[in-house]
Amino acid sequence: MTAASQASSEPVLLERLESGVLTLTLNRPDRLNAFNVAMLESLAAAMARAAATGECRAVLLTGAGTAFCSGQDLSERTIAPDGGRPDLGGSIDKRYNPLIRSLRALPKPVVCAVNGWAAGAGANVALACDIVLAAKSAKFLQAFARLALVPDSGGTWFLPRLVGDARARALMMFAEPISAKDAEAWGMIHRAVDDAELMGEARVTAERLASGPTRAFGLIKRALAASPDNSLDAQLDLERDLQREAGAGDEYVEGVRAFLEKRPANFKRPPGL
Repeated sequence: MTAASQASSEPVLLERLESGVLTLTLNRPDRLNAFNVAMLESLAAAMARAAATGECRAVLLTGAGTAFCSGQDLSERTIAPDGGRPDLGGSIDKRYNPLIRSLRALPKPVVCAVNGWAAGAGANVALACDIVLAAKSAKFLQAFARLALVPDSGGTWFLPRLVGDARARALMMFAEPISAKDAEAWGMIHRAVDDAELMGEARVTAERLASGPTRAFGLIKRALAASPDNSLDAQLDLERDLQREAGAGDEYVEGVRAFLEKRPANFKRPPGL
């Protein structure tokens, strides 16, 4: 394993693993990894790097210290002495929405290891990832209503689709936390695991995905992204088109060869056509 040479003061730490997993660690533990401009910019740059780097086959996102992310750092949202209000929509449009779109559009799997509190935008960034594992002590909180705000960062899109309309409304309007175990039971996350096992399980999960058919995973993400807005006919047509694209790729050749030769597929290795 090799680690990137960022100083520990960097708002997002990048760690490159030989297995093809790029680990991104939110690194403001003294502020429970609350988002500020520097962290959001650093995370956006890390996502762009993950997209552009061929050696990166999966991303693992987690937080330093005792929390995953407590949401927006409110010290950047103070009311001006003259009573002027901040333009929250401008911040969402410039920083949060592009981050959520990049997580969903990245043509590689994104695993999130929620190691503690995931609140506000932090909760919804976690839900934007492909596979979410959480420590059993972790909690998810749609904190927005406590500040007389509307859930953002995709929360009003993700939650109803994950847990149903009734539960999503209650989570948002009561702004009460939900445990990792309940989040698993409700279908909000993939799995809750013992705290001591979280990062080991997350790394194994990310490495498993990194050894898989990366291009096919990207096509699966495209199909799932289109599904909520498509009719059945439109989705069938999309599946046809994506399957045609998948079948024209080297991963498919390797998958078929491995099946016929009764061996594990090696999707990292070109098939040598």
